[in-house]
Amino acid sequence: MSGAARYFSNFTGFGRDARLFLLTTLAFGAAIGLYWIDFNLYLESIGIDPTTIGLLMAASQLAGVVVAFPAGALSNRIGRRSVMAMGMALVALALFAFLPGRLVLLFVGVIALGAGTQMVYVVQVPYIAEHTAPGQRNEYFAMWSALGNVTSLVAALLGGVIATELASGLGLTAASAPYQVLLWGTAVLAVLSLVTVSMLTSDRPAPRPAGPSGGRWGIEISDRRLFAKLLLPGFITSLGAGQLIPFLNIFVKGKFALDLPAINAVFAITSLGTTLAILAQPALASRFGRIGSIVLVQSSSIPFLLVLGFSPVLWTVILAMTVRNSLMNAGSPIFDAFAMDRVSAAERATLSAAMTLLWSLGWTIAPLYYGQLQARLGFTAGYAVDFVTIIVLYTISTWLLWHWFRGTDHAAAPDAPLTMPIPIEAPTALEHA
Repeated sequence: MSGAARYFSNFTGFGRDARLFLLTTLAFGAAIGLYWIDFNLYLESIGIDPTTIGLLMAASQLAGVVVAFPAGALSNRIGRRSVMAMGMALVALALFAFLPGRLVLLFVGVIALGAGTQMVYVVQVPYIAEHTAPGQRNEYFAMWSALGNVTSLVAALLGGVIATELASGLGLTAASAPYQVLLWGTAVLAVLSLVTVSMLTSDRPAPRPAGPSGGRWGIEISDRRLFAKLLLPGFITSLGAGQLIPFLNIFVKGKFALDLPAINAVFAITSLGTTLAILAQPALASRFGRIGSIVLVQSSSIPFLLVLGFSPVLWTVILAMTVRNSLMNAGSPIFDAFAMDRVSAAERATLSAAMTLLWSLGWTIAPLYYGQLQARLGFTAGYAVDFVTIIVLYTISTWLLWHWFRGTDHAAAPDAPLTMPIPIEAPTALEHA
């Protein structure tokens, strides 16, 4: 079998639950994708100021920080599927709570959504890893991430147009009307994801015999220095991504005065580029090594931040966003495999929860910084400082990966076939980073 044939054959032959889980990606991924593209625009349309928007985003991420470890521990007791269902239910309730537009409900909603999405992100990947063959996990997670981007692409293209037409057809003239219609549709998609997750095989574990539980509170860490090295680059990246990703829609809309369908079309284009890059990354890793391929794509993405942040021409901004997003996010599934291979089986749940917790913590801090920049410097100068800060943080993160892990691609811990996708720059359901 040729190398190309062998590569593509690894994208087939998945088991029943692995295939069914892709349906969940379609429904839940579309819901979260539309939320990330359009929610801040909805807040802006109902008169919420940038500082308050930053506080809302921080509150959402802080909720994710709080539930990360408890969600993982709970899934060990009642099963991954049950915790995913609980998280998806919280997300659906949150999306419905946004619609009245009252500030108290907005805070309640973002907290529920942050907690719900974190519950899904922490436990869905162990579930997938437990239902896939070791030799196909890199390809499965690449396909899964790519499908999430395709879902976001289609949802973005259709969602903006359909919401605008429905609002017009219903005689809704308020500036927030298309976004309100879109939020209704997003809430319905979240409910549908509950249906898809119910089709998965129950994974409730059998009662465990009494005995020692391992680490304190179930936390297993044998090499703290290694954990720190695996965690710090992602945390630094999250500090940069958290001040850009949630507000990139506002930046593009404000700089170029685009309407809802145009905004969604821009993000759809970036999703397509990211999808192709993710699918190509396993082959790139086989050529340059996992860390080499990650450093290559991430460092190549940084110059495009300059174009994205400072070009006055729309088409160059779209091109830069597409290429940069594709490169920065393409390495995510490969780093996931590398990180899980570096620790023992007993430590993987701890590492997964720590990665998602620190990611959420970075996204809690960064929006507060963004809000202060916008309040003190205004739109143009505030975003200029934002982009410079992001370039510095991404450069440091990429250098640390290379400095600490170059030449270690094949130095895995024993019994380490399991891989779990932890987002390098953006939530897996939407890689718009």
